[in-house]
Amino acid sequence: MRSAPWVVALVGVIWCSAYAEAARAEVTAVSKHGFVSEHELDIAADPERVYQALTGGIHLGWDAAHSYSGKAENFYLEARAQGCFCEKLSSGGSVRHMQVVFADPGKQLRLSGGSGPLQTMAVAGSMSFVLVAQPPGTRLEYRYEVGGFTADGLAALAGPVDRVQLGQLNRLEATVEALP
Repeated sequence: MRSAPWVVALVGVIWCSAYAEAARAEVTAVSKHGFVSEHELDIAADPERVYQALTGGIHLGWDAAHSYSGKAENFYLEARAQGCFCEKLSSGGSVRHMQVVFADPGKQLRLSGGSGPLQTMAVAGSMSFVLVAQPPGTRLEYRYEVGGFTADGLAALAGPVDRVQLGQLNRLEATVEALP
């Protein structure tokens, strides 16, 4: 299992300032026991298309640097309750990043769990994607709420996790908007 790249990526993530302007984002709450990350993006595609990319095409915009296998194409998401947001490993193994707890096509997706290095900690997370139709496309409202315990606390992870998630969302947006 390659956890070191996740840690390095979280601490040293670099993202383009143009992406920062495309979305409104912030860590809206933070403490040693947890944090909340929220983002809003306006995507030039209808909610059904955004939902399809978020679920069936999750691998298309994923950054391989934020994986255990080093390959974005190894990610998949089963868009149903108890479905897996998982990654295949070349050894024949797999990683469950999160579990789907709510799936309403074209409207909302909610996942439960700690993504990346958070899965090695005693934390719980709820990640929600709400899709709102608005001309000329979709407003994606994202929220990731994480709480629990780790010896060093969670406050220092809030910013890096927020930036990684914003990068993933911006890649999703670019992927959706580039589709024919």
